Amino acid sequence: MLPQIKTILYATGMGPSAPYVFRYALALANQHDAQIIAISALEPLPTFAQSLVELHISQEQSEQIHSTAQTQGKERLRERVARLCESECADDQVCTQRVSEVLIEEGQPAQVILAAAKEYAVDLIIMGAHRHTVIGDAILGSTTHKVLHSAAQPVLVVRIPEGFHEEGF
Repeated sequence: MLPQIKTILYATGMGPSAPYVFRYALALANQHDAQIIAISALEPLPTFAQSLVELHISQEQSEQIHSTAQTQGKERLRERVARLCESECADDQVCTQRVSEVLIEEGQPAQVILAAAKEYAVDLIIMGAHRHTVIGDAILGSTTHKVLHSAAQPVLVVRIPEGFHEEGF
């Protein structure tokens, strides 16, 4: 029996290459009559940086600023995903309904993606990858690398062409 792809997790950092990767998610969703769950992660401030901030302002002020920034960040990301869907789907109602959810979660990106993949029992994870150096990946790792080697589901990694940059979403 052939595997069925009914739910695709589209992981994005919403950078300038996001439309390129989204088009692959949308194409596969259309071919398989699948839904797309878009997810993006907001990384928390590292402990050291948080302690530096709290040297200059109170913890209460810091928490309020952080909360406000999170709310605004989530709103902006939701708007960008919505704009991306509009630009790619135009007037196609079926296409616009492919994205069933937009999730903005706080945490380390790889952990956020893997947790969502498990929670929503997705059939496929789609994410982009930029060119990195071997040394850079070895020292820093990459979200794509971590997801690729830890996911229980198949992962489609879309290599983003060097220099690709798309404005307006």
